[in-house]
Amino acid sequence: MKKWFLLLFMLAGLSGCKTVHVTGRKQFNFIPNSQIFPASFTQYRQFLNEHPVSDNKTQQERIRRIGKRLVKAVEMYYHSKGWDDDLKGYQWEFNLVKDSTKNAFCMPGGKVVYFEGLLDVTQTDGEIAAVMGHEIAHALANHGAERMSQMYAQNLGAILTMLATANAPREEQEKWLAIYGYGSSLGIILPYSRKHESEADKIGQILMALAGYDPMSAMRVWVKMARMGGQQPPEFLSTHPSHERRMANLKKWAPEARRIAESFGINPTKK
Repeated sequence: MKKWFLLLFMLAGLSGCKTVHVTGRKQFNFIPNSQIFPASFTQYRQFLNEHPVSDNKTQQERIRRIGKRLVKAVEMYYHSKGWDDDLKGYQWEFNLVKDSTKNAFCMPGGKVVYFEGLLDVTQTDGEIAAVMGHEIAHALANHGAERMSQMYAQNLGAILTMLATANAPREEQEKWLAIYGYGSSLGIILPYSRKHESEADKIGQILMALAGYDPMSAMRVWVKMARMGGQQPPEFLSTHPSHERRMANLKKWAPEARRIAESFGINPTKK
């Protein structure tokens, strides 16, 4: 069995290991943007065909205005670091969707959806910028492609586990598959999901500060979310960090985000 797992680790090591800008984290990602972006853009158009955009022109323009400020901040920051090539292929677009769900997302390649229901929570421009900065950060860090790469590797691991136990009794096979599935989910997939969320929080907070918004607005969003209630699963079983951990991190990171913005001559106090 050891030789099969050794093969899995060798394949993972040979596959693309990239670095996430801003945080410097090494990520397991072998799916190029040129492959994932076209599919993402197609799915985005399909989503908008099925979910009408808001007819509230004032709020729609507000979302797009804040989005443009964030994109300008991204381009400025990436240019200062010499990362311009990494923005090739992104097609930024921001739409407020007529839906009471309290949610937002950014698809690979920069297609952003903001749900009307979330405006009940994010009432200031800074709070909206915090949410959109977080979602934009997911796209910039290529979290979607990284998750797909991890899932491919997880599926490969399951196949190798089946091959390694092919001659074992059925009960033995099922035991090893269960151990692999449970271990890979709790040991790899869920922790990386939480790491992605925390990483997007940190990058997003820097982006919103560079766009001129108070980075503490990000913490205030999660204070409101926590007050809304709703029981969370234990953090180690969740794809997201706990509200408490999220608020503590955002409060801790805010001074750094402010310093970065100020180094560009930007005073991040816009409400």
